[in-house]
Amino acid sequence: TMSFWILALLVLSCLLSCLFPFHAQGAVPSSEDNDARRKVASDFFSSSSQTSHSNNWAVLVCTSRFWFNYRHIANTLSFYHIVKQMGIPDDQIILMLADDVACNARNSYPAQIFNNANRRINLYADDVQVDYRGYEVTVESFIRVLTGRHDSNVPLSKRLRTNEESNVLVYLTGHGGNEFLKFQDAEEISAMDLADAVHQMHEKKRYHEMLLMVDTCQAGTMFNRIYSPGVVAVGSSQYAENSYSHHSNFDVGVAIIDRFTYFTLEFFERQHLYRGDSTNITMRNQYDDHQRRTTTLGQMFRYYNPHEVMSHPVFRTDLALRDVDTIPLTDFFAQDIKVDFTKKAHTLRNIRTSLSIGDNLFSDNEEMQELIKSLEQGIGEGEAGSGTSKEKQEFGPSPKRRRQDTESSMRMPLFACLGVLGVLLLAFTSSGV
Repeated sequence: TMSFWILALLVLSCLLSCLFPFHAQGAVPSSEDNDARRKVASDFFSSSSQTSHSNNWAVLVCTSRFWFNYRHIANTLSFYHIVKQMGIPDDQIILMLADDVACNARNSYPAQIFNNANRRINLYADDVQVDYRGYEVTVESFIRVLTGRHDSNVPLSKRLRTNEESNVLVYLTGHGGNEFLKFQDAEEISAMDLADAVHQMHEKKRYHEMLLMVDTCQAGTMFNRIYSPGVVAVGSSQYAENSYSHHSNFDVGVAIIDRFTYFTLEFFERQHLYRGDSTNITMRNQYDDHQRRTTTLGQMFRYYNPHEVMSHPVFRTDLALRDVDTIPLTDFFAQDIKVDFTKKAHTLRNIRTSLSIGDNLFSDNEEMQELIKSLEQGIGEGEAGSGTSKEKQEFGPSPKRRRQDTESSMRMPLFACLGVLGVLLLAFTSSGV
């Protein structure tokens, strides 16, 4: 009968609409689609770094006092400028200088320190922040920095606030011998002391990977005793070898840099990773970012020429988590930023509040002030262009728009069913069934 055929067609149309749902343009994706998109984005960002670390720190230590050890201060400050130019901020750099040769009465250039005879760059410029100075640089203070065992009155700026996702660069320079390094010509740290400190860091999950660089006589013996995983080490000389200075400045009157540190700087400059004639952090933007991210520790290790260094650099990689040819230099010498994805929407009002807090925190930092102002200006332009209130504007579709899109996507299958039913009824009527 007619009623039977109409009912059968209606059921068939409903089944087809359920099997092949029609989504209106602008409809909100399902939660599964959103989760899939988040996974794709997360995988994309995580693929840029094959490690699980999220932040980089540097501990740079000069252990020598007295004017004739000028070069050791210059060594340490040279590494300070490398990591700072490549993006590691001062609050993630612990700088320990055992003497203030910049203010020494013998210094022909008061308040200045140089690492090159042409004096292109003052290593002791206004932007240098020394955390431990003079007699504060001791074996005890160094071990406390590594292990995090400080007195309660030690400020945060003097602490190595690392965790299990931190990559740590440790650079040591001074006078040493077989499995020891002198501090202030008054005490020594032994290779076993250093190994125990690194093991404490490992047990307390204070690092993910560590790069230890030592520039001293018989430097390779300083990491013989280390047994904790995730450590890569390089020393300027092997057992029974001395570490030599590179050149002197006749106006200063002493040697101004050691050979191992000099050729390390030369490698960074030739790879366009460091600009030696400027302390401006933003200068790194002039260089090829691809080059920075593809240059590896293995390339740097192979660059050292024993004939030029006048000693045989020693490398230890048996504790490394990865092959050194797969470890980018930026995993230790540059800043690493971790991106976290959240499902929570952030209104412009909340962002404006955060910027106001940041404005107060960085009131003395002109660069940060300019950045905050540009962000506030962008938010203001977005509000003016959209014509919506500050309090209700969100990133993504508004709740009302999402509700309208959802209702539209629900109506479309019903309209499709009714349309098919109407056409079939017309066909049956015309045929006289």
